[in-house]
This record gives sequence, structure tokens and C-alpha cells, in this order.
Amino acid sequence: MTHALDTAIAKLTTLPADEQDRIAQWLLEELRDEEHWTRQFAASQSALSKLAAEARAERAAGRATEL
Repeated sequence: MTHALDTAIAKLTTLPADEQDRIAQWLLEELRDEEHWTRQFAASQSALSKLAAEARAERAAGRATEL
């Protein structure tokens, strides 16, 4: 565990139990959400690579405009 996380947890232990539970639920939801997005991005790499190649081809062919 990092020093920062250890410090944060030490401070959390001084809060009332219901507040600790609320923060724990929030943190667990954030971690689940991060895992979900990591899986989503990993599963979409081939599609993203294809889209990027198409965009580069469009730009090289002069069919793209600057924003």
C-alpha cells in the first residue's frame, strides 16, 4: 500500500461507521467502473484501429478538413 493510501485510510477510520460505509461503497463503485471501461477499451481496440486507419486514409486523400 502506498503512503498516500495508507494516510487516507487512517483518516477514514476516524469517521463514523455510516460515513465510512458510504465512502467505501463509492470507492468500490469507482473501481468497478474503471474495470468495466478497461475491459471495454481492450475489447474495442481492433475497431478503434480500423477507424483510425480510415481517418488517416481520408486525411491523406485530402478528404478531411481541419477543425
